[in-house]
Order: sequence, then C-alpha cells, then structure tokens
Amino acid sequence: MAIPDGVKGAPDWLPPAAGRFDAVETAFLTTARLAGYERVRTPVFEHTEVFLRSVGESTDIVQKEMYTFRDKGDRSLTLRPEGTAGIVRAALQAGVPRTGGLPVKWSYAGEFFRHERPQAGRQRQFNQVGVEALGSDDPVLDAEVVLAGWEALRRAGLRAVTLLVNNLGDREDRADYLDRLNRYLDGVEALPPEADERRRLNPLRAFDAKAPGMAAIMAGAPLLPDHVSPAAKEHVETVLRLLDAEGVPYTVAPRLVRGLDYYTRTTFEFQAGGLGAQNAVGGGGRYDGLAEDLGWPERFPGVGWALGVDRTLLALRDAGEPSAARVAAFVVATDAELTGRAFALASALRRAGVATDLAFGGRSLKAQLKAADRSGATWALLLGPSEAERGVVTVKELRTGDQREVPAAGVVAELAGA
Repeated sequence: MAIPDGVKGAPDWLPPAAGRFDAVETAFLTTARLAGYERVRTPVFEHTEVFLRSVGESTDIVQKEMYTFRDKGDRSLTLRPEGTAGIVRAALQAGVPRTGGLPVKWSYAGEFFRHERPQAGRQRQFNQVGVEALGSDDPVLDAEVVLAGWEALRRAGLRAVTLLVNNLGDREDRADYLDRLNRYLDGVEALPPEADERRRLNPLRAFDAKAPGMAAIMAGAPLLPDHVSPAAKEHVETVLRLLDAEGVPYTVAPRLVRGLDYYTRTTFEFQAGGLGAQNAVGGGGRYDGLAEDLGWPERFPGVGWALGVDRTLLALRDAGEPSAARVAAFVVATDAELTGRAFALASALRRAGVATDLAFGGRSLKAQLKAADRSGATWALLLGPSEAERGVVTVKELRTGDQREVPAAGVVAELAGA
C-alpha cells in the first residue's frame, strides 16, 4: 500500500527547517511583546460573512482563494485567509470598544489558508505573525506599528528590506477620486477584460492587475494620494516624520494598494530582495471603517500588520543568512561505562537552560564528534576515564578547536553563564 501524499500547497516543516521557523516566529512575537502587544488566539475558521464584509468583494481572496465549506448545520464557514477580520470580530464580540483603556494592542500567530497555485513563497497553507492596535486614530500608533514591523524583520535576521508607504486616504475621499480614475480607464481603448472586471468592483484593483500591459496603462493614471483630505495627508506625513526621526528608510509608493479593500490612510508593505514576484514579506495599514463593515454601530479604528514566516525564511535562505544552531552543547562520552554520567551532565545543563544533546547507540568517539558538529553546537563536552578520575570535563570549542578542562562541579554554571 502506497504512503498517502501530503496535500499540495501544505508543506511539512521538519528539522532543521522547523527550528528556523520557530526562531523567526519567536523573533516576530518578541518584538511585538516588547512594544506592549498581548498575545491572542482566534479560530482558524470563521463564518464566511466575516470575510465577505471585510476583505472586499473585489479582491482575489474573496473571488478565487477562500476555502469555504458548509458544516453539518448547513452554515457557511471559511478557513481564515488573513488575520485582521477575525481579530476585529473577536474584539467587537467581546465589547472591547466600550471597555475603556484604548487602544488595545494584540498580537497573534498561526496558519492561514488561500487556494492559490503553489510556488516558492506562496503556499495554500501559510504562516503569519501579526499585530493589531485597536481603538485609536493617533498617527503615532501607525508609526509604532510600522517601526515594530521593521524591527521584527531585523530581529529575525533579515537585513535587505525595502519599506513602501502609501496614503489611501479616508473612505470619504475616494468617491471623487474613483470617478476620476474610472474616467481615465474609460479612455483606455484596449483595457484587458480581467482588469475591466476588477475595476468595476473596485477601480483601485486596477493598480494591482497583472494582465499584460497594465503597468504601462496605470503609469498615467491619477493617483489617490493627490486627492486625499488635508486631515488624511497630515496624518500620513506625521507617520513619515516619526519614521524619519527613527532612521527607518522608506519609499513613498503612490500606486501601492495591497490586496485588501479595508485599508485607509497609512498603508505599507515590506519587501525583500531575491524573492522575485513574491517579494512581499509582510505589510499592513490602517482600517478605520472595518468595525462598521462588521456591524459595529460606532467608529472603532485600527491599524496593524502581518509578517509572513514562510516568506521571511525563504528570504533569509536566499540572502545566505546562517541557520540557528539546534543545541548549544553536545556531551560526548568516550567510554560506554560513562554513559550514565554523560546523561546526568546533559540533564543538568538542560535544567540550567543550556540546550544540550548527546549521542545514542554506543557510537565511537569519532562518530560522536561528527554528530556534535552536525548539531551546530558551540561546545563539545568530552567525558572520558581520565576526566572522570580527575573530576573534570574537557570543553572543546567546536568552531576553533580550542579546548580546556573545567571542574565537573562548575561546568554547568560556567556554560549557563556564557
């Protein structure tokens, strides 16, 4: 009987890649925690209307990519294709807008699902870490969110990052602008059918249409940032001034719209070199009307981002960034009779917070040292009859080959404090 294949577009994460995955996810969540964002967990599926109301009828996500099914109660449910709508739904259902102490600042991590053609950097099950700051329209909060995303990618080890920023204005700004854009598109003699269909649902979608010739067509289109209100303009200019003060480089990208319809005012994207067409490793923006779209009777603004763990790992690999070591120490017993002592030493190091491994199966000294090298450990701890008799452990620096003897009673404390 043949082994069943894994599901196409749903990758397995096995060592050592799973360890690198955890390191990137931890870097993102640590950055969020340091900025005061508390971890929340929401379901991986929602009632379909959550996404129909929020993400936008014109988006590829809603039109082509959602995993939607009917449950045994004949309810339409959808595996979450993005994180913000579910987070805002949870906040509204819990009555957060009326609890005081706003903004609330939340972070999340988990799996998301879109039915796309699998390729490098784009899978049907993918992983994101995100932050959402809910209940304030202060531009300082936007700047904090953008800066946190920038620093999260750097904490994960990614250096070659480009930050694009745009101003999508308020919803009230768009009516006149969309009329201008439609008049421009009406004047295009051979607008590709795909682009024409997208713009009839939302003219802004013409900016990210991939049909041949669309880039040249949209190069002459009127730009939304030129038609936003003074308040929206000042809002984003304040964000940019704060980023300037923090030394964060950015490029103003007036054609950036991203793939979600709920964005307003500050909108941004992080891109990494070397990923080709799938070069976005994350992004986000402000979504001041999303709560109302979900049925909340009052204004409840928000701003946030999502960073792709999978794409960041791919960018790190392409940039040649070194992989994280699996353990810090590797205990090597040069005599089978010392296996018990080796096991005790490894256990003591682990309790002290030092990631430690040891060989199994009665391997030779040479085989154990090879295993230590493969583990990425900083130290090999050699324990042989001579060391046992004298009450010492030989600590070998695997990168340099230097070694020294350390009293067995003090080796745990020394390595734990290194």
